[in-house]
Amino acid sequence: MPQRRSHVAPSAAQSELADALAELRRSIDAPTEFSAEALAEAKTVTAPTPELDLRDVPFATLDPKGSRDLDQAFHLATSRDGFEVRYAIADVPAFVRPGGALDAAARERGQTLYAADGSIPLHPRELSEDRASLLPDVERPALVWTFALDDTGTVTEFRLERARIRSRAQLDYESTQRALDAGEESPAALLSEIGQRRIALEEARGGASLNMPDEEVVQRDDGTYGIERRTPLLVEEWNAQLSLLTGMAAASLMLDAKVGVLRTMPEPDADAFETFRRQTEALGRPWRSGEYGEYLRSLDRDDPLTLPVLEAAATLFRGAGYVTFDGTVPADVTQAAIAAPYAHATAPLRRLVDRWSLAICLAVSQGDEVPTWARESLDELPGLMQASGQRASRLDADTINRVEAALLSPLVGRQVEATVIELRNGGDRAAVQIAEPAVTASAPIPVGTKSGTTVRLRVVAADIAKGEVEFAPV
Repeated sequence: MPQRRSHVAPSAAQSELADALAELRRSIDAPTEFSAEALAEAKTVTAPTPELDLRDVPFATLDPKGSRDLDQAFHLATSRDGFEVRYAIADVPAFVRPGGALDAAARERGQTLYAADGSIPLHPRELSEDRASLLPDVERPALVWTFALDDTGTVTEFRLERARIRSRAQLDYESTQRALDAGEESPAALLSEIGQRRIALEEARGGASLNMPDEEVVQRDDGTYGIERRTPLLVEEWNAQLSLLTGMAAASLMLDAKVGVLRTMPEPDADAFETFRRQTEALGRPWRSGEYGEYLRSLDRDDPLTLPVLEAAATLFRGAGYVTFDGTVPADVTQAAIAAPYAHATAPLRRLVDRWSLAICLAVSQGDEVPTWARESLDELPGLMQASGQRASRLDADTINRVEAALLSPLVGRQVEATVIELRNGGDRAAVQIAEPAVTASAPIPVGTKSGTTVRLRVVAADIAKGEVEFAPV
């Protein structure tokens, strides 16, 4: 699969980069330490023991290797009519007392932030990576969704219950993909069958909730930093369908009850579609007919041009936000990439809004009153999540910019080849992709240059502390 890796070798540039990243972390406009009260609450709070005991169900988790904040666990089985999916979510609402110190700390943060040298968690690690995390071989309270699917993957019924569970295995994406490719036994053996059926249903709705390429700054074992860019594995796409399935069910519960919070996104407008169409033509992979989701799914994962096409497609997935309601359903409730109403309800350890979704869905599912704390604070959520989302985006962009400057600093004064991805500023600047080192940057180009063209650039300057690189066309 298309994948590019670059790293900054031990050098003066690496030392300067380490200082720049440390300063960036210190300058983050977000609390990085928890109060003594929040830490004490995380260590001592006790979740009620659910009556329903599902510890005999062999749940498994599937996350990036080494993860500790495990929000979801699944158990997949065949049934007479199709499949049964059990999806257990960490019961964060049972641990976080409304109005308490943990609640206040989480509202300040909004979501877990991921810096180059580690995460800045939404909740203290005693909770998010231990007491509430669905780690293997320990009993945990969970909110368990149970779905009955027919042979097409369509949901015929579902329910949500509080239960005790005990996960049996902590799987990671790479080894699970290898096991499935080799036909080995795995708790994820049915994931491809269910995932592909759900993807087919999404395609029929006109959706395209693709896992976009990752661009991640990593710290290696030798202490150096680098950028890894990769297309998600198939197993990641299938696993994402379990989360989407759950988010759609959560949205339906809240819409029926006329109270809740949805994740919405408008359909791309005609200009966005036309720009993307021109980019695909320039890259030699033209989108000529059919829905955009159908086109994106048809791309060859082994084709090196699939990665820049998917990166260009990211411009279609903009404008997402949260909408809350209580008593009156909003006029527009659709998440366009999914082509259905959708709610965030599967990552409460890492994302604030999911705690509200889960608390409301549990009450509605059990025929209880929606908790007063959730209703009274609904209007605050969009602002809190927007602020945290902007903070996360700035941190990601500033981190990558600094690493890219460090990658290019040894090349100052030299020439590099780059592929034009997107024209900007009337055509005299462009977003360009440098293959080695793997860097995406903005650079001046000769007027009249087309997307998809390979150009030569001279690296004029690289300021690691500011994360700025200057190029000149050759």
